[in-house]
Amino acid sequence: MVTSSPTAAAASSTPPGPLDLVIFGGAGDLSVRKLLPALYMAHLHHNLPEATRILALGRQDWDRGTFTAFIDDKVRGFIEPEALEDAAWTAFKDRLAYVCLDATQPGDFAALGAALQNGSDRVYYLATAPTLFTGICAHLASANLIDARSRVVLEKPLGHDLASARQINEEVGRHFTEAQTFRIDHYLGKETVQNLMVLRFGNTIFEPLWRSPFIKSVQITVAESVGVGSRAGFYDGTGALRDMLQNHLLQLLCIVAMEPPVSLDPDAVRDEKLKVLRSLRPLTVADVARDTVRGQYTAGSANGDKAVGYLQEDNVPPDSTTETFVALRAHINNWRWANIPIFLRTGKRMAERRSEIVIEFADLPYTIFPDAPRQPVNRLMIRLQPEEHVQLQMMAKEPGSGMRLRPVSLNLDLESAFSARRAEAYERLLMDVIKGRLTHFMRRDELEAAWTWVEPILDGWKNLNEKPKAYTAGSWGPAASSALMARENSAWVEES
Repeated sequence: MVTSSPTAAAASSTPPGPLDLVIFGGAGDLSVRKLLPALYMAHLHHNLPEATRILALGRQDWDRGTFTAFIDDKVRGFIEPEALEDAAWTAFKDRLAYVCLDATQPGDFAALGAALQNGSDRVYYLATAPTLFTGICAHLASANLIDARSRVVLEKPLGHDLASARQINEEVGRHFTEAQTFRIDHYLGKETVQNLMVLRFGNTIFEPLWRSPFIKSVQITVAESVGVGSRAGFYDGTGALRDMLQNHLLQLLCIVAMEPPVSLDPDAVRDEKLKVLRSLRPLTVADVARDTVRGQYTAGSANGDKAVGYLQEDNVPPDSTTETFVALRAHINNWRWANIPIFLRTGKRMAERRSEIVIEFADLPYTIFPDAPRQPVNRLMIRLQPEEHVQLQMMAKEPGSGMRLRPVSLNLDLESAFSARRAEAYERLLMDVIKGRLTHFMRRDELEAAWTWVEPILDGWKNLNEKPKAYTAGSWGPAASSALMARENSAWVEES
């Protein structure tokens, strides 16, 4: 367990003075699509500290006018039109500055030091390739730009395997303490994911059933309808397992499976998540062959349009064996989850964009209703995107004579249940960074435990030397994925 320290205490309070939020890769795709729109929304709703400046760093030799024109052209399109107010947008741009900086050149960091406010707290957001993380931190230290109040935000993927993740953690840790390090996973900023903690630990209704033998299986799906697009160069060296399952899906699994923490203290929550990761049953090569499915999309139709296959995407080698889909069965070796299969699935160019958690409760031991379905449906479905809702499926009697049963649903639409504005994930997590709240960020030992479990799967695939199974773009993945479920007398929930 990580204990608190004077640095942790310093990082846990809202900065009292000026704040510089420095974005490495400030003109990049993540900054344009997510970070700057999120910061604008925080500014619009008066959630940014008054003396906050946002410094975007990039290699382009731009002056401030060129940068603000770029912001007007590129960023506005990723903000909801009703949220764009001319006065607020102008005031937001007044917070922005641009610094031309090559993150690989130590000499360039003097220009960053000159642009920072005197005595400011600093948040360094590394929206770059992970290969640059350690060098950036070392250069910041050499330029004396890190103090006890500084924080660093590391974007995924954090490493390519366990060894590289450990190296990054070691080298970043030379300059930033664990309490100053925010490993971001935007799924942990989603309202419904955070509501899952309340659903489990703020109510008594589910807890008695949240265990073996009352749960039959758990499904976690993160499906994307888009292909790799402009990320093909990065994606082909990464694949679905590293890009999505090692972080997003395992973090969702931790929240589903963790024991109640003693408090909402960041380390109390993360201690329980770590126990889940360490309880995952390791997979042997034989397990990998039986319980995992790799897929790669071929030409088809997605979102009503024709879609090329992965091997026809720009910047993808024609003989690539990178997986764009992965499904697997996992088990947690503890009393609560003994013998409950947990199915994880993620992929690109699937039938629709959807992220959800499905808790399938056990079958009835015996039914007194002769006309009941052979397997009555009792499920808790937690939808994360595109809409956010919680649905409890159960059996009810059809109107009329007789005792015919059919499934019905109790629905909680979180968007209509609360009238207050719902911040997007990046906005919520950026505010957590500014306020020093670590609960929804991965701790070092969590990250390394996740890689410890995932790496044997990668090694198993390498030893098996099998190509990914083909699936048509716009489908729900390879047929082998359905067969994986069928062996457990179950099926993926795929209806909308």
